[in-house]
Amino acid sequence: MKILLLSRYGSLGASSRVRYLQYLPYLESQGVDVTVMPLFSNTYVQALYKGGARWRETLLGYLRRIGVLACARRYDVLIIEKELFPFLPAFAEPLLRVAGVPYLVDYDDALFHRYDLHSSGFVRRFLGQKIDTVMRHASVVVAGNAYLAEHARKAGARHVEVVPTVVDTTRYQAGQLQANGIPVIGWIGTPKTSRYLEALLPVFKSLNAQMPIRVVAVGARANDFAGTIVECVPWSEETEVRCIQQFDIGIMPLADSPWERGKCGYKLIQYMACSVPMVASPVGVNNVIVKSGENGFLAVGEGWQQSLAVLLRDVALRRSFGTRGRADVQAWYSLQVQAPRLLEIIRAAAR
Repeated sequence: MKILLLSRYGSLGASSRVRYLQYLPYLESQGVDVTVMPLFSNTYVQALYKGGARWRETLLGYLRRIGVLACARRYDVLIIEKELFPFLPAFAEPLLRVAGVPYLVDYDDALFHRYDLHSSGFVRRFLGQKIDTVMRHASVVVAGNAYLAEHARKAGARHVEVVPTVVDTTRYQAGQLQANGIPVIGWIGTPKTSRYLEALLPVFKSLNAQMPIRVVAVGARANDFAGTIVECVPWSEETEVRCIQQFDIGIMPLADSPWERGKCGYKLIQYMACSVPMVASPVGVNNVIVKSGENGFLAVGEGWQQSLAVLLRDVALRRSFGTRGRADVQAWYSLQVQAPRLLEIIRAAAR
């Protein structure tokens, strides 16, 4: 089987890396020939996080994609991450169906809300139903959680499958739990998502007045947290697991809005895979991943300080939660479990 993977980003894009690029060795081991063609290059991603100009990389990406689509019939199936051409009408996806080229489309966030809830009335009017059209013409829609899957069904998608975002459990392992020393509250993400930490700054300050703690944010910009307790550490694929293994507690604060309800809780899965207990906002799929009182806590308002204080003071509870979280990942949120499922879904799309 020959697959054309039209990913959103290259290896520096978190969504593309974890949703499909990490599956490539398994697919190739099963005799599948995968050609990867990202829309946006690593240069684009670097500019995005640094706030630089991206128009040139965007134009080049669109031109490359037009050229690739001219050869689409050479492949048994296309895998499209989210959409073919952001902020353009859904003209290409229906044409693929007319041409008899099957495609699987994947969503790990509520991309449809980028259009149907856009601040511009023009965008809402002309692109508000775009993602519904893309879903409706797909052979299979793969959704990262139930919220996204339900939207796909309402849009008229013919075949919908839920595949969570996963980690490779041979790479993600438990670190050495430190019973002594200053406990670390950790977060991992990107400069674009570190804003969720701002609401917890008073909580961190209050906890630090009661006991010594460290707060480490992997992937956040240092300038965004200057003058606070938060220590910002650069992210890299080579060091991300090692950073998480040094956390005593992992956190995932979120606002409760339609966009956040579409998130797939990847950082929670990373924490659990390293046997790190977690505290998270009860938003979207977090309510499924976090089994409050078993592998972590769900918290709102004052519950954040209470939950963090309990875990900071109780090493045995942290160990218990971490062990349960690791077991949950091995049972469902692992590459080893989901890779065979994904291959069968791709084969179904090709048929």
